[in-house]
This record gives sequence, structure tokens and C-alpha cells, in this order.
Amino acid sequence: MPLFDNRREAGRQLAQALARYRDGDPVVLALPRGGVPVGFEVAKALRAPLDVLIVRKIGAPGHPELGIGAVIDGSEPHLVLNDEIIRQVRPPAAYIEEEKRRQLAEIERRRRRYVGDRPGIPVDNRTAIVVDDGIATGGTVRAALRGVASLHPARLVLAVPLAPTDTLADLSGDCDDVVCLVTPEPFYAVGAHYRDFTQTEDEEVVRLLAEAQDWSGSSDRRA
Repeated sequence: MPLFDNRREAGRQLAQALARYRDGDPVVLALPRGGVPVGFEVAKALRAPLDVLIVRKIGAPGHPELGIGAVIDGSEPHLVLNDEIIRQVRPPAAYIEEEKRRQLAEIERRRRRYVGDRPGIPVDNRTAIVVDDGIATGGTVRAALRGVASLHPARLVLAVPLAPTDTLADLSGDCDDVVCLVTPEPFYAVGAHYRDFTQTEDEEVVRLLAEAQDWSGSSDRRA
């Protein structure tokens, strides 16, 4: 049986588990697109600002499916490299720099699509809560956590409705706290545990981020 009706319902349950962070000046950073409906409910319950956290993979030369790193957006976009794979592949420094520029351009395009000209919300000295609709292998989330950590939050929290136990264990070293509602065994895929896992469209992301401005403007220090 599915564990959650849909992403919004999962977000409401997750928000209850995150209530203790309400007084930590929280910022909710949702991975688009599926993490945004979940993060919306968390941010609403915590009365916290909601922002997107866009991660773009950098593939190896000639093998784009092999990730040698990732670019993470935010108030200060950041490059995270997988040192182990870098040592194996040995890509030219010029290649990495060019891919970084290309992915930053794509991040900027997507961010403008989602939030227009609004700047990224700063997380320094605040509780940064990274939210997705679930985790399978954790590669994207790990890059996201490392990117946010470089921005010096007071506390870094990973919050998801569901994930495999071993994946959470692997990610625990990249954040201060992990909040996960369930760890199904066997896990299968994230979508298998939702009754409705319809793809989140860009229009929904734009609408939810705009609606979040109604309660988060006063808590965003840039507002």
C-alpha cells in the first residue's frame, strides 16, 4: 500500500516532524521539481521562507552520464567535485570550467523561470532545511548538501518523507540532522510509495513559490 497520498500530504506529515526547528530562523530549500510541493508544506508550517535549490550535474568528457561533479545554485552558486572520479577520469581543468559556466547558465535560466528576479535567500547563520520528495541513491542530494554547507548555515538539515536506510546513513555525514519519516524495506522506487506521483510541472513550482511569498517575506532578511 502507498505510504503517502501525494507530495503535499507527505509535506504536511514531514512538517510535523520538523516543528522543533521553527525557532531556529529556518530556510526551506526544495529540490525542483518534485521537492517543491513537499517543501511548500514544510515552509508553510514553519512560517519560513521557501526557495528552490537547483542542482546540475557535470558529466565526464564523452560520458555525460558519469557525474564528476555538480553545480548548486543559491545565494552563492557553488561547484562540488567528486574527487574520486576526478582522479580516475582526469578531465582537463578547462573542461570543468566550461561545464561549470554552461550549467550555471542553465541554473540561471531555470531560476528565472521559477522566481523571476528575486535573489536567492541567504542561509548563513540560519537553519537550512533541504527538502526533496524522496531519495533513492542520494547523489543529487549529497551535492546539494555540500553546496549549502559551503554557505555556512548555523545548522544543516536533510528532510525527506522516505529513503532507504543505507542511503540515509551515507548522507548523514554531510549534514547535522536527518529527518526521514519512513525507510521502506524493500524500497523499490520513490514513486512506488505515493498513491499519486504525477510529475510536478513548472507551472506548479512557480505558483507555490509565489504563494510562499505571502507568509515568508517578513522572515527573509533580504525582503
